[in-house]
Amino acid sequence: MKGEIFMDANRMKRELGGGAVFPIGAENTAYAQYFTGECYLNMLTTSGVGIGVVTFAPGTINAWHIHHKGGQILLVTGGRGWYQEDGKPARALAAGDVVNIPPEVKHWHGKTAVKISTGEPGGHNFLQPALIGPLTERLHGTIVECNTAYEGRRNTTQEHWKAIQEHGFLDIAPCDIMDETGELALPVTNGMHLQENFVGAHLRNYDSMLVLSHFKGHMMGGFGGALKNISIGIASAHGKAHIHGVGVPEELWTADHNSFLECMADAAKSVVEYLGRRNMAFINVANRLSVDCDCDAHPHEPEMADIGVFASLDPVALDQACVDAVYASPDPGKAALIERMESRNGIHTVETACALGIGVREYELIYLD
Repeated sequence: MKGEIFMDANRMKRELGGGAVFPIGAENTAYAQYFTGECYLNMLTTSGVGIGVVTFAPGTINAWHIHHKGGQILLVTGGRGWYQEDGKPARALAAGDVVNIPPEVKHWHGKTAVKISTGEPGGHNFLQPALIGPLTERLHGTIVECNTAYEGRRNTTQEHWKAIQEHGFLDIAPCDIMDETGELALPVTNGMHLQENFVGAHLRNYDSMLVLSHFKGHMMGGFGGALKNISIGIASAHGKAHIHGVGVPEELWTADHNSFLECMADAAKSVVEYLGRRNMAFINVANRLSVDCDCDAHPHEPEMADIGVFASLDPVALDQACVDAVYASPDPGKAALIERMESRNGIHTVETACALGIGVREYELIYLD
């Protein structure tokens, strides 16, 4: 929402820690055309060498640009992000880093998103901060999530922030509730049902994303993995109802079931096309294999053992591989999860995503020690 202070003082202190030395200043409207997301500028001095404090809200990036009249020195005082020069690999930035940018060098700086489920309070099967923290730190990523469409502790931004803090995610990385300030309508091209998919507005602030999903059962979808995480997971609260209701939010609990599964594929297609395939990677963690989703405050305990961690650049192949691994498991406890997947026709989302061209169902498993 333009003009609203998204990176307020409290959030700055929480996420920048000791780097929050100077006030954030005013919203950087004079240069808004060069930024995607919220940015604030506090010029400390304009005499001689100009020195300014620029504070990026989580996920904010700026466009490729060049400083013609002189170079630029970046002193990273807090937070985490990325810097890249044209023709060179991106470089992760952390507090204490210094970047010397000569004149006429084309470059950008910003952040990458790590999409997870923050988990409904009361549940305990969501991916734990201790497990995902080192990877998120390695990426210098921002954990992103959206509000829910059902009653609970994550259906309002205020309560959702409390849940994020209680579950320990603020201890490992900056976090961003992407629909905190509104939503963004993405077109669905040649979908099965939807013409538009409504996602958290802050999605526009990211140019790359790691989709880090807990693979497990789901009361409605049969199972949840990468495709659910980028469809329902990235949708705004209103967008979730739009998907569940097959375009009619008021029918989110009564719409035709297979059409709902197809709408998840529609929504996933719009996200992949918006971010670009080359800018997304997918990891499914098949542990705590309950028949219930992390959105359930009282999930059933898992009846089968953990399977492992799967990764791919193709979300369709990834989810298919996880489903196949459940069937192939020698654990007799798999029966409960298989019943949940089959009774909800969960594989239909994978089938539809393949038909829509999001990915393919064929894959090769490469085992890593």
